[in-house]
Amino acid sequence: MTTTTTLPSRTAPAASREALQSVVVRFAGDSGDGIQLTGNRFASVTALAGNDLATFPDFPAEIRAPVGTTYGVSAFQINFGARAIKTSGDAPDVLVALNPAALKVEIGNLKAGGILIVDGGSFSERSLRKAGYAANPLADGSLDRYRVIQVDVSKLTLEAVKSTGVSQADGLQCRNMWTLGLVYWMFDRDRSVTAAWLKKRFADHPSIAAANLAALDAGHAFGETAEIGGTLSGYSVAPAALEPGLYRTITGGEALAWGLIAGAHLAALKLFFASYPITPASPVLHALARLSNGVGVSTFQAEDEIAAVCAAIGASYAGAIGVTSSSGPGLALKSEALGLAVAAELPLVVLNTQRAGPSTGLPTKTEQSDLLQALYGRHGESPVAVLAARAPSDCFDVAIEAIRIATRHMIPVIVLSDGYIANAAQPWLVPDIGTLTPFPARFHTDPEDFQPFARDPATLARPWVVPGTPGLEHRIGGLEKDALTGAISYAPSNHQQMVETRAAKLERIARAIPPQTVDTGPASGNLAVVGWGSTYGPINRAVTTLVERGIDVAHIHLRHLNPLPPNLGELLRGYRHILVPEMNMGQLVQLLRSEYLVPAEGLNKISGQPFRIEEIEAAILARTGERA
Repeated sequence: MTTTTTLPSRTAPAASREALQSVVVRFAGDSGDGIQLTGNRFASVTALAGNDLATFPDFPAEIRAPVGTTYGVSAFQINFGARAIKTSGDAPDVLVALNPAALKVEIGNLKAGGILIVDGGSFSERSLRKAGYAANPLADGSLDRYRVIQVDVSKLTLEAVKSTGVSQADGLQCRNMWTLGLVYWMFDRDRSVTAAWLKKRFADHPSIAAANLAALDAGHAFGETAEIGGTLSGYSVAPAALEPGLYRTITGGEALAWGLIAGAHLAALKLFFASYPITPASPVLHALARLSNGVGVSTFQAEDEIAAVCAAIGASYAGAIGVTSSSGPGLALKSEALGLAVAAELPLVVLNTQRAGPSTGLPTKTEQSDLLQALYGRHGESPVAVLAARAPSDCFDVAIEAIRIATRHMIPVIVLSDGYIANAAQPWLVPDIGTLTPFPARFHTDPEDFQPFARDPATLARPWVVPGTPGLEHRIGGLEKDALTGAISYAPSNHQQMVETRAAKLERIARAIPPQTVDTGPASGNLAVVGWGSTYGPINRAVTTLVERGIDVAHIHLRHLNPLPPNLGELLRGYRHILVPEMNMGQLVQLLRSEYLVPAEGLNKISGQPFRIEEIEAAILARTGERA
């Protein structure tokens, strides 16, 4: 039943904390309640505590939806633990709801018996009506299956900040810090790091800094002194056994940016990044713009998507590595220019951070529906390489691999990320750049016997010439070129040869990529679960759990989607059944069926939300005949 709390004087002893292997916490409130900031602060402190973690920022597309409505609910979920964490978690163990709308939207996700912390002070008749409640859920028994901690957070926050002199409106803006302080106490987190961050963030507004600090301390003190008959408990989560080294939390957007910088360094090239703002791809531009001084990076915010990709192609023509970024709608606009990069045979990296569509769709929700667009979404025979990142930290390595392939084979490379990867965070072991293998780009400088489309026999790449190099003048552009001289050619046989040669580059790329391996489980057997992109975490956790139970299932995850690894067909044919979980209607399934004639079956989710572990476990059990 609902418990209303006061502030008695007894302090809960530290020894009473219950040890947990992992826990999932979800913060939810109005878009203006600072939920994303709260979640990010908790994630940073949790990383410093040595836990492994994964986060899931889940926010609306509207800049400012009507206050108190379900349309404006913003949420942030974090799964952290003393063991390896591969997803942001299925159902939360703890839900913090700062208003009725947040409760309405999120309560269905909370585990039965889970802890619900709710700001009872926000449950007025008007706010309940705006959220769509006919009766107060805190009083009608509908929450009896949860451990409810009803606290008048609004009132207690205003009491805590009274001495700082801030207005009531500014004081209520500190509710997120009050709840953060309480959750810090619940999980024995150090709040001094957040205190230092608040002082720095609001250095020009000392009264605001003081108010937030007072609210943070008051929430923590409430946890220390509250006596709620065991409903509010303290927990401990030991540090995870991570590989020794320097770690930091990183989002997929940040990892892509840093991977591009590292890749350009390894290729001994300057990086030119041209983009047009679009959700959820913009964080890469933001990150690179902040890092552009002194690291060989130039950023350009173009007036539209077409200008961005054309500028990037121009940079590659000039001898830099050109990179452009967008989401699915922007990739559609870039398609003609991508054909130009294919025909001109210039290196180019295109980042596609996928979102739920079609059209504007759900801009802040995640999907994997651009795979076929990346493979085939251009006119003519326009082959490009396609890679997919599987997690935020993996984006760093994938960005480097994209630059390596693009410069080695003189071909555009599309990197597929998605909204979940872009915004989610996880600990990342910062690599020593000196241990990464360089792949310096080679520019042709010798005018003797120069032919603009003479081929490297290993890669089929044509020579890369910096404009203005004496004696190496040649034509460039979208019209078909002679297979050797680069002169414009309309000869049918020449066009056939050029189309076949450009397609053959993918076969040469396939020779140079690692053979496909099995992530978890046997190398042949009853069932293989095949995935790509951000489905990695839930697939791997589900398969690992079931393998430990003795179930004959394996996990295969693809990074290289075009070309596919040359041994993939043989590997897949070693399994009787193939299951492909995708956040689309079955795009990789189509590819595997057509390419290898294997009995691949799809598990499709198109809700804008990532897969849950339990969904994949249930699908595996249904196909293996095993019991849950």
